[in-house]
Amino acid sequence: MSTQATTSHPKKPRTFLPEHLKIDSWDDLEPFFVDLKERPLKDKKDLKKWLLDLSELESVLEENAAWRYIKMSIDTTDEEKEKDYQFFVREIQPKIAPYSNELNQKLADCPLTKELPEGKGYFIYLRKIEKEIELFREVNIPLLSEVREKAQEFGKVAGNLTIELNGKKLTMPRAGAELQSPDRDHRKLVYEKVQDARTNVKDKLDRIFTDLVKLRSQIAKNADYKDYRDYKFDDLGRFDYTPEDCFDFHESIRTAIKPVVETFVKERKEKLELDSVKPFDLAVDPTGKAPLKPFETAKELVEKSIEVFNRVDPYFGECLRTMDELGYLDLESKDGKSPGGFNYPLYEVGVPFIFMNAVGTPRDMVTMMHEGGHAVHSFLSRDLQLAAFKNCPSEVAELASMAMELLTMDHWDIFYSDPEDLKRAKKEQLQDVLSALPWIATIDKFQHWLYENPNHTEQQRTDAWLKIQGELGSDVVDWSGYEEAREISWQKQLHLFEVPFYYIEYGMAQLGAIAVWRNYEQDPIKALTDYKKALSLGYTKTIGEIYETAGIKFDFSSEYVSELADFIKSKLEKL
Repeated sequence: MSTQATTSHPKKPRTFLPEHLKIDSWDDLEPFFVDLKERPLKDKKDLKKWLLDLSELESVLEENAAWRYIKMSIDTTDEEKEKDYQFFVREIQPKIAPYSNELNQKLADCPLTKELPEGKGYFIYLRKIEKEIELFREVNIPLLSEVREKAQEFGKVAGNLTIELNGKKLTMPRAGAELQSPDRDHRKLVYEKVQDARTNVKDKLDRIFTDLVKLRSQIAKNADYKDYRDYKFDDLGRFDYTPEDCFDFHESIRTAIKPVVETFVKERKEKLELDSVKPFDLAVDPTGKAPLKPFETAKELVEKSIEVFNRVDPYFGECLRTMDELGYLDLESKDGKSPGGFNYPLYEVGVPFIFMNAVGTPRDMVTMMHEGGHAVHSFLSRDLQLAAFKNCPSEVAELASMAMELLTMDHWDIFYSDPEDLKRAKKEQLQDVLSALPWIATIDKFQHWLYENPNHTEQQRTDAWLKIQGELGSDVVDWSGYEEAREISWQKQLHLFEVPFYYIEYGMAQLGAIAVWRNYEQDPIKALTDYKKALSLGYTKTIGEIYETAGIKFDFSSEYVSELADFIKSKLEKL
């Protein structure tokens, strides 16, 4: 993996740190923190240089940590890669934290800071700095390291889950692909094998999660917060909405989206001619056709994705091509590979990395469109002056990715040459867009309960999960015989373990993405221009202002959600 950008996207030279700085110990880094801490700020020129140097240091450190995480995630069985990552978590990050707090304080106390232009992103940046100062407690440094290690433990357990099928070992993503088989007995067999594998680690994951809740709640208490939910809202920089807005989102999904999704499940039941829809019936094509196969290999996925992006906007295609040239794509599912998929922004080189577990399914293709949207966002905001300006909240980051899923849909014929397959893929996508929302609301509502009730028992946790699932999940799916699978279904959601409270953003952004696509259907050139303009802002405006720049609203009201659901329904009726 190269760490240099291409000629079309050159990496900016460093002006503060040595070009080939190696981070093998804290001693390699501390002099730069001391420099920034002790450097006098006599005028605006000093302050500007200080901010640029701080940004360079942050970019280098974030990128160094990113590569350690990426390499470990690609192969969780490699002990050296795990040690490299743990070294950063245990030896570097805890020592950075006190200096970061002192540098934040220095910036906040500097009289010149008040003269920074608010309109160029400094208002957003400085309100975040003030909140970080407020949150910082030295006693939390080791606890935060422990949380990261516990989350890593989850990744290792989940990444090593496999099943045996016809003499072959399958990863969870590959096993999931088998659930698209028209053969119901085969689906049932695979589902039960998957559940057996998950049940075998249930107690281990329960213990990890109980430890995480305890640690996180202590972190919140140390910072003088009522609970971890309130602490995490501030830690995530949620300045533009409140927990009450999340509750409104849950209710809007329950009233406006759940009934629509139930019609999809009923249609599935009817077409498959089933007495009852079981959890292993939800991925198969309802007409009984064989699973769609948009691509065979990771190489084909890359080539076709570049072509799709080119058609939407040549710049988008260039972004993916650059990543491919650099080897910044690791897409295929492999033994020992951590679950999930992500786009990791790399602020110094300015070219992100996409990690996936592709096995050739339509969902993999959509994931590539999604992560490619994140990648385009990284490219569009790469030239912003400070690293902080590029560090977008998820409500904005996920708007970029989810909108790209829909903006590319008219060009999926590159993956599906048969018009009927294309129509089927589009229908599945639009149904998935709405079907994901109740699950997102379920996970988010569950998180609120978890941290409002931090001393809960495992049984109380299960009871709360089932109650919330009953409110927001399907009433049509029949879980009889699979009660335990339902009880532990929350354990497959890595966000609960690794990035708490980061999930509702997908739902908020999904609503925004539908609105972007609706605009695109009416005026493609304007919608695309607005979309790119919004992404180019990075995080130099509020979430509401960024959504407004994209030509849409940041709104969770039942009326608005219903309006967007009606648009999707109208598109489905035409397929």
